[in-house]
Amino acid sequence: MTIQLSVMTPEQVFWNEPVEEVILPTNTGQMGVLSSHADLITAIDIGVMSIRYKGTWQAVALANGFAAVRNDRVTVLVNSAEAKDSIEKEQAEKEFDEALVLIRNANDKKSRIEANLTFKRARARFLVATD
Repeated sequence: MTIQLSVMTPEQVFWNEPVEEVILPTNTGQMGVLSSHADLITAIDIGVMSIRYKGTWQAVALANGFAAVRNDRVTVLVNSAEAKDSIEKEQAEKEFDEALVLIRNANDKKSRIEANLTFKRARARFLVATD
Protein backbone atom coordinates (compact mmCIF):
# COMPACT_ATOMS: atom_id res chain seq x y z
CA MET A 1 0.00 0.00 0.00
CA THR A 2 1.18 3.51 -0.73
CA ILE A 3 0.62 7.02 0.50
CA GLN A 4 0.69 10.16 -1.61
CA LEU A 5 3.59 12.39 -0.54
CA SER A 6 3.64 16.05 -1.54
CA VAL A 7 6.56 18.22 -0.45
CA MET A 8 6.34 21.92 -1.28
CA THR A 9 8.69 24.84 -0.72
CA PRO A 10 8.02 28.51 -1.51
CA GLU A 11 9.89 28.01 -4.80
CA GLN A 12 8.63 24.66 -6.07
CA VAL A 13 6.74 21.43 -5.70
CA PHE A 14 9.72 19.32 -4.61
CA TRP A 15 7.98 15.93 -4.53
CA ASN A 16 4.55 14.71 -5.58
CA GLU A 17 4.58 10.91 -5.90
CA PRO A 18 3.16 7.88 -4.13
CA VAL A 19 5.60 6.33 -1.62
CA GLU A 20 5.61 3.27 0.63
CA GLU A 21 6.73 5.12 3.78
CA VAL A 22 8.01 8.47 4.97
CA ILE A 23 9.91 9.38 8.13
CA LEU A 24 9.56 13.04 9.10
CA PRO A 25 11.87 15.12 11.32
CA THR A 26 9.35 16.66 13.73
CA ASN A 27 9.96 18.98 16.67
CA THR A 28 9.39 16.02 19.01
CA GLY A 29 11.56 13.51 17.14
CA GLN A 30 11.26 11.37 14.05
CA MET A 31 7.80 10.19 13.04
CA GLY A 32 7.10 7.39 10.58
CA VAL A 33 4.04 7.41 8.35
CA LEU A 34 2.61 4.35 6.61
CA SER A 35 -0.68 3.70 4.86
CA SER A 36 -3.77 4.13 7.12
CA HIS A 37 -1.92 6.44 9.53
CA ALA A 38 -4.08 8.49 11.87
CA ASP A 39 -4.83 12.06 10.79
CA LEU A 40 -2.54 14.67 12.29
CA ILE A 41 -0.73 17.98 11.85
CA THR A 42 2.84 18.37 13.10
CA ALA A 43 5.67 20.90 13.00
CA ILE A 44 8.69 19.94 10.89
CA ASP A 45 12.12 20.63 12.33
CA ILE A 46 15.39 21.14 10.47
CA GLY A 47 16.52 17.61 9.68
CA VAL A 48 16.42 14.66 7.32
CA MET A 49 13.24 13.22 5.87
CA SER A 50 13.56 9.60 4.71
CA ILE A 51 11.36 8.38 1.87
CA ARG A 52 10.87 4.74 0.88
CA TYR A 53 10.12 5.01 -2.83
CA LYS A 54 9.94 2.00 -5.13
CA GLY A 55 11.66 -0.15 -2.51
CA THR A 56 14.68 2.11 -1.87
CA TRP A 57 15.30 4.80 0.73
CA GLN A 58 16.01 8.39 -0.26
CA ALA A 59 17.07 11.16 2.10
CA VAL A 60 15.99 14.79 1.83
CA ALA A 61 17.25 17.71 3.94
CA LEU A 62 14.31 19.80 5.18
CA ALA A 63 14.18 23.17 6.89
CA ASN A 64 11.26 24.11 9.14
CA GLY A 65 7.61 23.89 8.26
CA PHE A 66 4.52 21.78 8.83
CA ALA A 67 3.15 18.43 7.73
CA ALA A 68 -0.42 17.18 7.54
CA VAL A 69 -1.42 13.52 7.34
CA ARG A 70 -4.93 12.68 6.18
CA ASN A 71 -6.51 9.88 4.14
CA ASP A 72 -3.22 8.33 3.01
CA ARG A 73 -1.87 11.74 1.95
CA VAL A 74 1.13 13.45 3.53
CA THR A 75 1.48 17.13 2.68
CA VAL A 76 4.73 18.75 3.78
CA LEU A 77 5.17 22.54 3.57
CA VAL A 78 8.75 23.59 4.34
CA ASN A 79 11.11 26.52 3.82
CA SER A 80 13.54 24.34 1.85
CA ALA A 81 14.02 20.77 0.64
CA GLU A 82 17.26 19.40 -0.84
CA ALA A 83 17.98 15.98 -2.31
CA LYS A 84 21.41 14.34 -2.43
CA ASP A 85 21.99 15.21 -6.08
CA SER A 86 21.55 18.93 -5.38
CA ILE A 87 24.07 19.11 -2.51
CA GLU A 88 27.79 19.32 -3.21
CA LYS A 89 29.43 16.88 -0.80
CA GLU A 90 32.62 18.88 -0.20
CA GLN A 91 30.64 22.08 0.44
CA ALA A 92 28.34 20.26 2.87
CA GLU A 93 31.37 18.87 4.77
CA LYS A 94 32.91 22.35 4.95
CA GLU A 95 29.68 23.91 6.23
CA PHE A 96 29.32 21.14 8.82
CA ASP A 97 32.88 21.69 10.11
CA GLU A 98 32.30 25.46 10.26
CA ALA A 99 29.04 24.93 12.16
CA LEU A 100 30.87 22.80 14.74
CA VAL A 101 33.31 25.68 15.30
CA LEU A 102 30.39 28.11 15.71
CA ILE A 103 28.82 25.84 18.34
CA ARG A 104 32.09 25.61 20.28
CA ASN A 105 32.66 29.37 20.15
CA ALA A 106 29.12 30.49 21.00
CA ASN A 107 29.38 32.31 24.31
CA ASP A 108 26.04 34.03 24.79
CA LYS A 109 22.42 33.01 24.42
CA LYS A 110 21.84 34.68 21.04
CA SER A 111 24.99 33.25 19.45
CA ARG A 112 24.20 29.77 20.85
CA ILE A 113 20.72 29.85 19.30
CA GLU A 114 22.08 31.04 15.94
CA ALA A 115 24.91 28.50 16.03
CA ASN A 116 22.47 25.69 16.85
CA LEU A 117 20.24 26.55 13.86
CA THR A 118 23.29 26.76 11.57
CA PHE A 119 24.52 23.43 12.93
CA LYS A 120 21.18 21.66 12.45
CA ARG A 121 20.93 22.81 8.82
CA ALA A 122 24.57 21.93 8.07
CA ARG A 123 24.18 18.53 9.74
CA ALA A 124 21.04 17.69 7.74
CA ARG A 125 22.72 18.66 4.45
CA PHE A 126 25.87 16.73 5.40
CA LEU A 127 23.90 13.59 6.28
CA VAL A 128 22.00 13.71 2.99
CA ALA A 129 25.13 14.44 0.93
CA THR A 130 27.10 11.59 2.48
CA ASP A 131 24.21 9.06 2.52
